Amino acid sequence: MLIAGNAFQSFSVQSQKQFRFKQNHTFKIAQFTDIHWNNNSPKCAQTTETINLVLTAEKPDLAILTGDIVTDLPEKEGWLAVADIFSKAKIHFAVALGNHDSERIILRDFIFDLLKENPWFVGEKGPNLSGCGNYTIPLQSVDKKSIAAVIYCLDSNDYPKEKRLAGYSWIKYDQVGWYRKTSDTYSSSNHHMPLPSLMFFHIPLIEFNSIVGKQTTIGTKGEGVASSEINSGLFGSLIEKRDVMGVFVGHDHNNNFIGIDHEICLGYGQATGSSAYGKLERGARIIELRENEFTFDSWIRTRTGTSDKFTFPVGLNRDLPQPTFVPSKNVKDPKPGVQYSYFEGNFKSADEVKQAKVVKSGFTKNFFIAKELVRDSFAIEFKAWIKIPKNELYTFYTYSDDGSKIIIDGQEVVNNPATHKIKRAEGEIALEEGYHELKVLHIQGDATNELEVGFASKFIRECKIPDWLLFEPY
Repeated sequence: MLIAGNAFQSFSVQSQKQFRFKQNHTFKIAQFTDIHWNNNSPKCAQTTETINLVLTAEKPDLAILTGDIVTDLPEKEGWLAVADIFSKAKIHFAVALGNHDSERIILRDFIFDLLKENPWFVGEKGPNLSGCGNYTIPLQSVDKKSIAAVIYCLDSNDYPKEKRLAGYSWIKYDQVGWYRKTSDTYSSSNHHMPLPSLMFFHIPLIEFNSIVGKQTTIGTKGEGVASSEINSGLFGSLIEKRDVMGVFVGHDHNNNFIGIDHEICLGYGQATGSSAYGKLERGARIIELRENEFTFDSWIRTRTGTSDKFTFPVGLNRDLPQPTFVPSKNVKDPKPGVQYSYFEGNFKSADEVKQAKVVKSGFTKNFFIAKELVRDSFAIEFKAWIKIPKNELYTFYTYSDDGSKIIIDGQEVVNNPATHKIKRAEGEIALEEGYHELKVLHIQGDATNELEVGFASKFIRECKIPDWLLFEPY
């Protein structure tokens, strides 16, 4: 197993190889796609040369082959030949199958049985789901004490079995359900916070059309997005689970564009095989993760060098100015919890609350509005220490009806003014690792009673501030 414990045994790669971040806290992936290997073709030598060029130049920690890998007879010999390229280079490789990978004699199950004999192969058939090859590859932290990131490989299947549907198949509902359950399991092992993740499969999602023409989209669009006509809801689940930063596919050989939609990166690989159609120079997409961070760099590598450098979640590859960090406070042995003070009245602004008399006070685990309090016409002031895990620029937000504010170390960071229907507001502040004074003010008029307080950074995907980061003030 790649990770300890029985909770992950049903869906993580069964391999003696344990992947972990390097000492510089990075992990590099080379995505090869649409190799279209024909074991009898003289173009195999060109394809081999392309793959070896990328492996030599980039020295990836893992190669992922995203479909349409061996597409002509003899298939068994073809798969053995492709696997031999990575074995000789001593690079571990994983596979997500494409629509052409089992069109002739060989079956998808047999492909994984065949590759399993290769010590450099790290994929698996996965659980009993649609397709074959639905699995995860967890990446350990440098110190091997935790899982720092997750790689998902899925089978996007081949063609619809329903005769009334044309085109290509889609990732089925049982696969989406498996992803959701798997994501929840990984998050529960990480204080119920999403783990930085990437997802690889062959046929693009229909949502790839949404990034065309955006300012954050770069690369070449040389043909249409040949997705399924059916949207099975995978992208919606990615939005809900908030762990997958990027989805990487192949299939359309004249496309290598990459962009962002709803805070999720959607990227094409670079067609690799010389026997495949397409005008783009053959090569690979490179993705470099950073340990415990919701960010990655990506670029295209070909014989002529690198191009289309991209940074998630910024978009274009560029350096951002270093912020000035607010210093942390010296706090010893704090007790978990949040202090609250409850006021009654028709408040229209935060200033009015300052003049009001406290009706009730106490402690709670988080920024929680107790059911026993009146439904309308009140205000609550929460105070706590928040333990910031790392020097970083943080985005804080409130989602409230009616008004709300966040004040950190005396600085107003979020102002979600009263009174209004449910509305989100956010703000940024650069905080030093350690404890900081956090104050949240919530004003409630009438109608819906709602308050959510959350944060995000480049290593924390947006979420509610968890209980384990909050401590009672003096």
